[in-house]
Order: sequence, then structure tokens, then C-alpha cells
Amino acid sequence: MKRTTVVFFFTAFFSVSLLSQQKTLTILHTNDIHASFLPHEAFWIKENPKPLVGGFNELSFKLDSLRRVKGTTIILDAGDVMTGNPITEYRYKGAEGGALFEMMNLCGYDAWTFGNHDFDLSQNNLKRLTGLASFPSVNANIVNSEGKFSLNNTPYVIVEKNGIRIGIIGIMTQKLYNLVNQNNLENIKVLSPVETTQKYIDELTPKTDIILALTHEGVDEDSILAANVHGLQVIVGGHSHTGLKKPKIVNDVIIVQAGSNCENLGVLDLTIENHTIVKKWGTLIPLDYTSERPKTKLSTFIDSVQNIINADYNAVIGNLQTDWNRSEQESEIGNFIADAQREEAHADIAFMNNHGIRKNVSAGPITKRDLFEVLPFRNVLATFQVTGKQIQEIVRHYILKHASIQTSGIRCTWKKNGNGGIEFLSFTVNGKPLDEQKQYIGAASDYLIGESKRYLGIEIEKPIFSNLTLFNAVEKKVRQEKTITSKIENRIQEIH
Repeated sequence: MKRTTVVFFFTAFFSVSLLSQQKTLTILHTNDIHASFLPHEAFWIKENPKPLVGGFNELSFKLDSLRRVKGTTIILDAGDVMTGNPITEYRYKGAEGGALFEMMNLCGYDAWTFGNHDFDLSQNNLKRLTGLASFPSVNANIVNSEGKFSLNNTPYVIVEKNGIRIGIIGIMTQKLYNLVNQNNLENIKVLSPVETTQKYIDELTPKTDIILALTHEGVDEDSILAANVHGLQVIVGGHSHTGLKKPKIVNDVIIVQAGSNCENLGVLDLTIENHTIVKKWGTLIPLDYTSERPKTKLSTFIDSVQNIINADYNAVIGNLQTDWNRSEQESEIGNFIADAQREEAHADIAFMNNHGIRKNVSAGPITKRDLFEVLPFRNVLATFQVTGKQIQEIVRHYILKHASIQTSGIRCTWKKNGNGGIEFLSFTVNGKPLDEQKQYIGAASDYLIGESKRYLGIEIEKPIFSNLTLFNAVEKKVRQEKTITSKIENRIQEIH
């Protein structure tokens, strides 16, 4: 009897010890890669020439080395793989940008969640991308009008590593409709991040040892999420391009994010005991470029894709006489882009949102690649009708609300009046005096039209969408002019 009791005691003790045994897990994470599959200049370094940083080849070597020394690892990406490089226009296995996901396959990712820019080409293209991924696409709060997950996504996945069951819930910012071309979100609903996350935490808790949210909503929204759920332990985030050198802790939830453009690899070391994180340490590892790397299957694939893209996008298509510098005010580059839209659409006026202009270009030869990096989004050119009176409302909104747009076809002078408003002193459209009752044709990107209340102060009704992209229209104008002499013209000028 005594012997049976002793055996039972040690068996029970051994079982409890196994359950409470500490295990380690390293989460390796990226976000907002934005198609940066090649090394690029570290622009923040003062020295010249600037060192190179990033790219999938460097990422792969860092991942391999950490997997060797860390033991149990999981590799995650928090969205916005797409947009920023001509590779997103390169069709691979039926999907534009598909080569990026082949590179991620070769890197050995375990899961990803999509970001807003992964919708830039279309829902169908996103479905083709997720179909190419050999790792799961997790997102719990984007559904179609029938409440179904229609983008090859699953709300969560459980990944088991060395006996650790890791529950991963994917979450998108609820501001998605303010970030993406409305045409690309047809039939899409975005559910509450907090309510959705809590729903799946409750479902996953009895099935897992640790639960994390893989999010694309930014550090501020991640903090709100962490503060309003219970049972979540880690948030691996993206969207705000925040390089958190140390994890942020909110409501005992560990929040990490690795910056952007494949410049850093995030590392989060965890020690787990009885479903609890008892130790944590996180950092960012810069992906400094090293030229002396042996050839691999991945590097060979990268070279083959790069050669195809270079053959097209390295061609010089024009010459800039002056720098193209972005500005919240009128700019040379903004005038040129707005003019290109107006001319291509045979419109009277045109508008360009400032934040859609993504790069400055120095005076000298301009390549197709330069122009693509200025306008990386697949925005479609559209036209619409407005009255002369509405044009005045748009300009008044631009002046009083400091709307972030560039204009074409409008010339006016104005002054402040004593009531805090403005008075127009002169106003022409397409070189002729404004007629308040006349119907005019306007041009803008489909994105700007979807956000017209914010940018123009009015709702645009019944726009007509063309098959031509904004990039196509601007490229055509650069090629036609060859030598570009765009300048600031004080198109909307205050008179003191």
C-alpha cells in the first residue's frame, strides 16, 4: 500500500513538472516590407557613399543564423508586403507581385496578415497572392457581406513549435476604408478589432499555450487593443512603420513592431511556463547589407527577377531641369502630376493628393523606376462634373482647411476678409474667367475621389473611371516632353 502511494506521488509529481517546465520561444518578425526585396541606401546615415541596408537576401541569412542559435523560432509578417517597387507589377505564377511571396516561401515564414496596401491591385490579386503563399494568411475581422472569409484567409492559426502551441489571430485596422481605393473593397466589411480579437482569444485559450495578435493597425491602435482585451499576451504589429527597439507593454501585453522596408528584423525572446510569459526580451536587428554572401536558391531567384525588371524600369524616359521636391504647398512635382491628369483626361481642372506622391527626384535623367517610386499605387484616372460654384468651394476648402492637394487648370488670387473668410480677387479655369453656373470636367485618381470630402470639401457624384492608371498618364507626359521644366507658379495666390 505504501509502495503504491509512493509510485502515485512520484508519477503525479513528474506529470506536474512536465506541465510546468519552462520553454523558450523566439518570435522573428517583419512588417511593411513594401516590396523592398533589394538592398537600398540607408538614407538616415550622414556619410557618403551611404551604406546599403535590407532586402530579402540579407533577411534570409539573418533568419537562418538566428534559427541556428535560438532553437525554437516562429517567423511572422504583419502586412503591407506590396507597393513600393516595380516588382509589384511583375506577374509571377498568375499574380502581380507573386515573386515577393515566393521569396517569403523560401525564407520560411510561418504566417502573415495582410495590410491595406496588399489590396492596392485588387481583391482578386490578393487572393492570388495568398494562394501562392506556403504559409497561412490570418485575418479575423475582414469578411464579405455574407460574413465569410473570402480572401484565402483564416481568422486564426495554431502553430506548434517544440511542444508550444501558439495561437495567432490576424487583425486589420478598422480605418481600412480610408486607406484603400474604394473599388478594391467592394463587398468587404471590417469588423471591430477589439470584439473580434476577444472572441477568438476565448476560443483559443483552452487550445494553446500562448496567444498573439498579428495586426496591421499601428502602435496606437495596438495599444487600444491591448488595453481592452484579456487573455492576449503578444501583439506583433505593422502599419505605423514604428521601429520599437524595446517592446511596449500595455495591460501586460507585449507590443512589438520592426519599422519598415525590410530594414530591420524584429526579435522577441520569450520564456513560457504554465501558459504564462515569465521572461521577455526584444530588440531590432538592422539588416545591414553584406556583399560577401554565398549563392543560394533565394539569391538566384532574386537576381533573375531583378534582371527582368531592370530591362524595363532602368530605361531613361526624360530629363528634369529642376529637382522634384514634395511639399504640402504647391510644388514642381505636384504641378506636373496634376497637369498630366488634366491633359490626359481632356479635363478643365485636376487634383492630386500630396501623400500619393511618394518620392523626391533630383534634377537630371529620370528613369521609369524613379517615376514608379514617385507613384507606386495602382490608382486609376477618373473624371467627374462640377459647377463653377463648386470649384470655388473646393478652392475655399483648400485655403481654409489647408487641404493636402495639388491643382491644375485653376488660377486665382484671394485675400482675407474681416470675418475670418476669404474674398476672391480673380479666378480663371483653363485660362478663361470662371462661370459659376457652367459645368466643368474635373480629373483625379479614383482614390482621391473616394476621399473627396476630405480633400476637396465636396462629395463627387457619378465619376467615370478610365482604364488608364495615374502612373501611365504621368509617364506619357514625361516621355512626350523629354525635358521637363515644371516650376512653382503660385496658382492659388494670396494677395496681402
